[in-house]
Order: sequence, then C-alpha cells, then structure tokens
Amino acid sequence: MHFDAVRIQGQLGEDIAKQLSRLTDHDPGPIVYELNGFRWMYFLLPPGAARERSWPSYAQRYSSRTRSAAAYVGVPALYGATWPLAWRSLPTPDAPHVDPELLEKAIGMTP
Repeated sequence: MHFDAVRIQGQLGEDIAKQLSRLTDHDPGPIVYELNGFRWMYFLLPPGAARERSWPSYAQRYSSRTRSAAAYVGVPALYGATWPLAWRSLPTPDAPHVDPELLEKAIGMTP
C-alpha cells in the first residue's frame, strides 16, 4: 500500500489545507481535491497513519491496513488534466506524504 487518506468535505477541507500549508512553509505534502460534487479534499498520509489516530467525525479515514472494507481514493496524474480530480499540493521529496501530526494540528486550528 502506498498511502492512507483523510478526506474532509468542502470549505472546511480547504481551510484545513490552508492551515497545513502555513504550518509547513507551503510544502504540506500531497493533497488531492475534487472539482465538483461534494468537493472533497484528500490528505494523503503515510501507510497506516490514518488508522493510528482519532479524527473528528467530519474527517473520514481510508487506511491501507483496514481489511474489513475496500476503499478507493482517486489520484490525479502529476501532469495533465484528470478532471474532476486535481492536486492542491503535489508530493515532494521533502514531503512525500502529509505529516499526520501537522494535519491534526491544522484541524485543531480551524473553527
């Protein structure tokens, strides 16, 4: 498995992504968002990290170590159009995943 994910809907997800970006000097790691529908924001964490924490009720977790149900998280191409998914923040060598502790902190800073 390559990653876990925490998904948060709409403007709240965007606000948390902004806080996370500020906390990481604008290198938060991979964040994917949907351009239509519920406008989910997906924060891609290291494998197993979503399951190891308690997230607020509005944050849905997808863990690579959950065996009870299959989950699918779409990932856009790094370059080119893959509508309705897009990168809000690309993975980088310094941030190949979103840091789960910083995501928790960003969630706590967002009303």
